[in-house]
Amino acid sequence: MERVVGTVVRGLRGPIINEGDNIEQIVVDTVLNAAKTEGYSIEDRDIVTVTESVVARAQGNYASIDDIATDVAAKFGDDTVGVIFPILSRNRFANCLRGIAKGVKKVVLMLSYPSDEVGNHLVDIDELDVKGINPWTDTLTEIDFREHFGYKKHTFTGVDYIEYYKELIEAEGASCEVIFSNNPKTILDFTKSVLTCDIHTRLRTKRILMANGAEKVYSLDNILSESNNGSGFNAEYGLLGSNKATEDSVKLFPHTCQPIVDGIQAKIKEATGKTVEVMVYGDGAFKDPVGKIWELADPVVSPAFTAGLDGTPNEVKLKYLADNDFADLRGEELKAAISEYIQNKDEDLTGKMAAQGTTPRRLTDLIGSLSDLTSGSGDKGTPMIYIQGYFDNYTK
Repeated sequence: MERVVGTVVRGLRGPIINEGDNIEQIVVDTVLNAAKTEGYSIEDRDIVTVTESVVARAQGNYASIDDIATDVAAKFGDDTVGVIFPILSRNRFANCLRGIAKGVKKVVLMLSYPSDEVGNHLVDIDELDVKGINPWTDTLTEIDFREHFGYKKHTFTGVDYIEYYKELIEAEGASCEVIFSNNPKTILDFTKSVLTCDIHTRLRTKRILMANGAEKVYSLDNILSESNNGSGFNAEYGLLGSNKATEDSVKLFPHTCQPIVDGIQAKIKEATGKTVEVMVYGDGAFKDPVGKIWELADPVVSPAFTAGLDGTPNEVKLKYLADNDFADLRGEELKAAISEYIQNKDEDLTGKMAAQGTTPRRLTDLIGSLSDLTSGSGDKGTPMIYIQGYFDNYTK
């Protein structure tokens, strides 16, 4: 019988993961048990994805705000520190900011506007037009911002992040001045010591600062890039990708993930004879049309994946073929012609018209987004995702 279902995505429920748990074995057991219970077979090129959160929990990769403060103090001493371009998030940044503030005496907090880099808006861009403000050239003080726009609460959280972040800083004993600018060089009018908190643009920001007279420049990936008296750490990403764990601690992005995905792949191969692909995933990439928020608060979508997930899709557009190459065909003739075309397509379709409109993103980014949407970030309880048929096409 001809197959009538393509890609199938299942969220898998497993046990609550705690520090010290064998994450490899838990994932393998969950995958095997789900297949047996739900009555589907494990096949070559199926995909198992595991959210970074449970990997970090199993590793015990946590740090306190005191750990953050100690590292920041060691790097900046008594300097006034420019904390620039943070995202607006109670979960992602609030505890990091508390730790930063606890380690210094004065913070100049420079916020990008009208939004942060992941799309959380301080003010609607249309309001800037009305006020005649150019966010690429104009620097605003806190008084300027309030006079123009008043108090603005986030669409979903109901938080005025200017007030919230300032209160967090002052509660840790540091003084705080707030400014608004999208130009990294602006902060150098206030201090030559800068902690840049942007995620995906941090290397450019650091380069601009160093080229224009900054004396000390660090980014979040430099904070807790090594353990502080036994704390968690991430050698590559530091505080980037961290989340609030408790009122006084954060869970860091997981480290040393490649042996984990390779180990899961090997154990499933041993148990089933099948070679599945495995990846650890964080935030996917999709935009909320109302809140205007992109995800992408993690430094990468996938910190580790097996070799079969490297690269990008190599696909043709069915509707292009149907409207152009085979516009005169219908029914079984059309199906046969398209199937033959797919079976004989080039190994690299870059630049070919038949591939126009297909998504040229990396496989790990696409699959990470699919996984993140499936697992969600709430109480679904499915931190592992099982994907079948992802590499199938119309001919399979």
